[in-house]
Amino acid sequence: MSNEASPVFEKVLTSLKAEKVIAYPTEAVFGLGCDPDSEKAVNELLTLKKRPWQKGLILIADNYRQLQPYLDDKLLTKDQKEVIFACWPGPVTWVIPAKAGTAKWLTGQFSTLAVRVSDHPLVKQLCTFYGKPLVSTSANLNGLEPCRTAEEVRQQFGDKLSVLDGDVGGRKDPSEIRDALTGELYRQG
Repeated sequence: MSNEASPVFEKVLTSLKAEKVIAYPTEAVFGLGCDPDSEKAVNELLTLKKRPWQKGLILIADNYRQLQPYLDDKLLTKDQKEVIFACWPGPVTWVIPAKAGTAKWLTGQFSTLAVRVSDHPLVKQLCTFYGKPLVSTSANLNGLEPCRTAEEVRQQFGDKLSVLDGDVGGRKDPSEIRDALTGELYRQG
């Protein structure tokens, strides 16, 4: 991976720094994302998506270190961490206890946070250039199918957000979601 961002990446990074919502390809569908530390950006994303804050959000990252500031991973056993790390990077999202100070606009009504270390090269590059994880929720308006191309994102959202053009990873279904403490499956991948 190059140490310099392309002009397309620069536009998306500029939008993130300006607390705007972006769209980008993930393993199965396009995601809507923003800076997880910006309440303004998260509220814009929730409004755009028509998603209640209580549901909480997913953070995606290039590596586990980017997620650690948000997680209380001391509550996980060595065996639980091994199970998580065996799936990453990859299309499995884990629900892990959140640190007490993690923003409610991320956790919603829960004391946990859904997180994933992505194996999608553009997501990895985006998180590396930005230096932190991104909020990730499927790019679609309420009641519509998730977008699988940049063109579909533009059809649903117009010019309301910066779009990182690229191919999704080819998976049919969005990421599997599991509870890190119990192993319970919340969503089949």
